[in-house]
Amino acid sequence: MGKFHDSIKSAHKSFIRKQHMFFVSTAPLSADGRVNLSPKGLDCFRVLSDNKVAYMDLISSGNETSAHTLENGRITFMFCSFEGAPNILRLYGNGYTVLPNSEEWVEYSPNFTIYPSTRQLIVADIDLVQTSCGFGVPLFEYSGERDVHFDWAEKKGSDGLADYVQKNNLTSLDGLPTNLGLNLE
Repeated sequence: MGKFHDSIKSAHKSFIRKQHMFFVSTAPLSADGRVNLSPKGLDCFRVLSDNKVAYMDLISSGNETSAHTLENGRITFMFCSFEGAPNILRLYGNGYTVLPNSEEWVEYSPNFTIYPSTRQLIVADIDLVQTSCGFGVPLFEYSGERDVHFDWAEKKGSDGLADYVQKNNLTSLDGLPTNLGLNLE
């Protein structure tokens, strides 16, 4: 049976810190738009207060989260325990993108390790927290992080990364603009 809370409690924060990955989901308002669900790792998630969280987002193949939160703000995070006691934690809220060189970047970026391939921060105000059993989630052992992204980014270099963002990160799959695209105008 799920339990609901209006803020992130101490036990929730402890659970989040122990997880090696999480999932973030957003969707456009369009009925035929694509729901996006992305796995994240690399110790990039932070609980900033009882009702605010953020994660450091790397350049990747798409930028759906930025586009969807720009359009409507809706965002959900999910953490699953793959080790130890079964548990699922969901954070529901309103998210937005924070870009380098903004005032909010100066405020939030010190909470993270910022890499040359860091694209943006996603910040969310959380208004509902749900926990549930997670009995159906299998057990897995954590064996480490992958280096693939950082090797790829190093080979691209700063000019190559900027070119990649221009080609792949300015609109969503459904053609919605991202904050990166708006930042160029």
